[in-house]
Amino acid sequence: MRYNTIRIRAHGGITMNWLRNFMSGRYGTDQLNLGLLVLYLALCVLASATNLILFNLIALIVVICAFYRMLSRDHYRRSQENQWFLLKMQPVFRWGRQLRQRLTDREHRYYRCPGCRQMLRVPRGRGKITITCPRCRTVLTKKS
Repeated sequence: MRYNTIRIRAHGGITMNWLRNFMSGRYGTDQLNLGLLVLYLALCVLASATNLILFNLIALIVVICAFYRMLSRDHYRRSQENQWFLLKMQPVFRWGRQLRQRLTDREHRYYRCPGCRQMLRVPRGRGKITITCPRCRTVLTKKS
């Protein structure tokens, strides 16, 4: 029987064989776990701001679920949960990418069509221009 002991190397470092052996075959972390940890942090901030113990209890449940998922050996079920999470969060991720693009794009202005809510991109610095929506053909006059 082999014991997982901590060995001290000559230069002072500690080998982590016991941790490597413990984590072998475990699922680890993924996007859902990161989302759970962000939710945990938000609940902790909310709990400290409101002094309600309910938020602390919910945060504790969330972090226990995150650790359970991370230490689980059922890879198939955890990956299915992660795929469901990514599918549900796809509109949020898309909105974040579009927002980041609009904020970093200094060469264009973005307007929303009042008729069909389509996002329209026009060049910046052209003065007052007439924009025609390619989807619904609504015409609007805006300053670029």
